[in-house]
Amino acid sequence: MNINYIIGLVGALAVFLFGCITSLTVYPEFSFSVNIANLWNFFDAASILIVIGCTLFIVAASFPGSMLKAMPKHFGIILKTKVFDPVQYIEQLVELAQIARKNGLLSLEEKANEQTDPFFKQAIMLIVDANDQDKVRAILENDIECMNARHEDAAAMYDKASSVAPAFGMVGTLVGLINMLKSMDVEGGAGDLGGAMGTALITTLYGCIMAHMVFGPVAQLLRGRDEEEVLCKQIIVEGVMAIQAGENPKALKERLLTYMAQREREMGESKGGGE
Repeated sequence: MNINYIIGLVGALAVFLFGCITSLTVYPEFSFSVNIANLWNFFDAASILIVIGCTLFIVAASFPGSMLKAMPKHFGIILKTKVFDPVQYIEQLVELAQIARKNGLLSLEEKANEQTDPFFKQAIMLIVDANDQDKVRAILENDIECMNARHEDAAAMYDKASSVAPAFGMVGTLVGLINMLKSMDVEGGAGDLGGAMGTALITTLYGCIMAHMVFGPVAQLLRGRDEEEVLCKQIIVEGVMAIQAGENPKALKERLLTYMAQREREMGESKGGGE
């Protein structure tokens, strides 16, 4: 579970609500409990409808339905962590290299059938079938590029929502100001001008919250997950190419560890392996 995302989102919301409560302490006659009750000041149904409703419909108009259906899946992805572990892939590749050196490439077919990762299985089968090295690399790298493009499209959907939400927040504010000005009684004074102005500005508040607390973090986390998956697939490509070339397992492990940060590299080296 991605605890950082949950803590960040809940923490930001808690600090925001606390700020709303403490902002009311400028009125000395208000107690803390009264301030909590006055959080209702920051709720407006029309503002919610304009910001959330319009944002979702514009996103729906900008992207295919298949991507919209995948939104629950996207949230499931960002709530998980360590789905792709480079060290685990390196250990498997070193084991495959040892098997190939002892029994030949054809002996890897059984290991390929045990793989749950379709990309890893495909990579192993390509070298088992004695395909040309350039062809194997081209197929696998094209697979990575296409996957990266799909993931970028998904992140771009949340970037779009992040940019649209504040815009409709301003639209809602303009709607509120127009209604306020049209309903003003010049002869009767300002009347409830402060309350009307507050309602108009709430829409901008909602737009900023949706952009920076919801959509922005989701886009960033999706790109982070994509980088993790791309790294593991690049390790797989280099690993299977080295296995096909008959590289020493120990040398292979040392080369693949260079794809990782120093701390993770040290963890991988501590597991030993190779021959």
